[in-house]
Parts: sequence; C-alpha cells; structure tokens
Amino acid sequence: MTKYMISLLLILLVIPCYADRDKLYVVSTTGMIADALENVGGDLITVDSLMGPGVDPHLYKATANDTKKLARADIIFYNGLHLEGKMQKILMTMSRRKIVCAITNGIPESKLIKPEGFDGLHDPHIWFNVSLWQEAVKKITGVLCGVDQKNAQAYQKNSEAYIKKLQTLHSWAQQQINLIPQKSRVLITAHDAFGYMGKAYGFEVMGLQGVSTVTESGIKDIERIVQVIVSRNIKAIFEETSVMNKGVEAVIEHCKELGHEVKMGGSLFSDAMGEPGTIEGTYVGMVEHNVKTIVRALSSTDKE
Repeated sequence: MTKYMISLLLILLVIPCYADRDKLYVVSTTGMIADALENVGGDLITVDSLMGPGVDPHLYKATANDTKKLARADIIFYNGLHLEGKMQKILMTMSRRKIVCAITNGIPESKLIKPEGFDGLHDPHIWFNVSLWQEAVKKITGVLCGVDQKNAQAYQKNSEAYIKKLQTLHSWAQQQINLIPQKSRVLITAHDAFGYMGKAYGFEVMGLQGVSTVTESGIKDIERIVQVIVSRNIKAIFEETSVMNKGVEAVIEHCKELGHEVKMGGSLFSDAMGEPGTIEGTYVGMVEHNVKTIVRALSSTDKE
C-alpha cells in the first residue's frame, strides 16, 4: 500500500460525512458540473469544485486538500468516461462509503462517440453538445432529489428552469453556426475535445492531440494537421485555455514556411470554464464564448 493510500484511509477514518448538515455539501470534479449543481441546487446546497479555470482534468491528480473535501462531501459528482483518468482510484475508494455519481452514467451508448485511438473508450467531452448536457443535468437532479427528498420539489423546479435555458442555448448555437459556410466548417484545435460539438452542429473536427491530453502531440501530429490545412486552404486554427498550445503555434509556423497563412482564430474553453465571476465562468457563458469565437473566425476566412 502506497503512502498516498495510507494517508487517504486515515483521512476517511478521521473526517465524518456530515449527513445532518442544514445544507448538503456537494463536491464536483469539474467546473461545468459545479455550475449545473449550482443551478439545480441553488441556496439549498453548498458546492465545491476541485478543478478551476485552466485545469486539465485528463492530467489532474487530487491534492491532500481535495481528499479532505471528498471525505467531507455528502455527494461527489464526476464526469466519468475516463475524463478524470488519474482520479479513478480515489473515486472508487470514496464510493465504498458515500454516493459517488458519474453524470454520464445512463446516457445511451448510441448518443456517445467512440473515437479512434482512445482504446475503445467513449469520448468524455459531452458538454459540447448542449442537448446532451441536459441529460447530465437530469442525472444530477435525480440524485439530489433522492438524497434530499424534503427539497425535491425545489430541485425539480430549478432543474426545469435551467433546462429551458439550455434548450434556448442549443437552438441559438445551431443558428449561429449555420452562418458559417459549409466548406469553412472545419474546426482544428489543440486536442480532440470538440467531437460532440461537431456531431451536434455540423462541424468537421480535428485535434493535434487525441481525446486525452495524456500523450503530447509530436512531429507527426503537427505534420498531419499542416498537410490538411495547406491542402484544404484552411485559414484559422484555435488554441485552448486548459491545454499547452506549443503544438498549435508550431502548426502556424510550419504553414508559414510552406507559404500558407493560417491565423489564430481565438482561444476556446475546452476542459475548463473561465474565471469565477465572469460570464465565461458559467456553462452558458462558456458555450456562448466558444460559438461566437468560432463563428467570427471561420465566417471571416470565407471572405478573405
């Protein structure tokens, strides 16, 4: 048994789960899940997110402080589908003594994407399909209602109101993306996080890295993307806020050496939202930012 696991077991023995609190203490892994919890739970719950702005969940390892939060939590919500790949052991350990919920559990496999090169696993980035994210919100709502039945009606009311906002957001996103000429709907980013967005809204999506960022992009990945950009006369590529963008910069430089100008189309939020207190620090604001950035860059390239 490692020192890390021994420390974890000691914390679990020392810190009780406070089921008799006035409010549920709920811990989430990502900011997107925390935002959904805050919209559904409102003032009835206290939400703590482990991963903040700019954090890559594929590479994230729980700290000692995170372990304390997880041990104190009444409920733990995580994305699942191996997004939090380096947290699997601690989440499994926690699930032996409290409710630990993967929000992607229950989503029909037919709605999930199984990309090549991901060991036969499903793409975990479901939040980029706003319609599919509504399924995750319903999962969260069901768990909260089951644990805190006295406030179930309030949770359900909040959930229904939030889902209406998401339905409006989904329709708006489709309308905006329809403004991009079909031939220009090629979205190239630092890693392959936008597959669900491509499928939902009609994009061809490519990433320097695969679905996970565990393996860094190499020369072959850069050459592959450069060849596509030059041969198809693509004018814009996008960086991400939670991923190292050296590969994206290298692509731009290599294209320039070949006499092809490709610009940085903007910075997209992929595996994390913006700073708390900003519009981009909410799920709706993050989606709006991404859609506006993509539409502005890809629509303008068609006119150049």
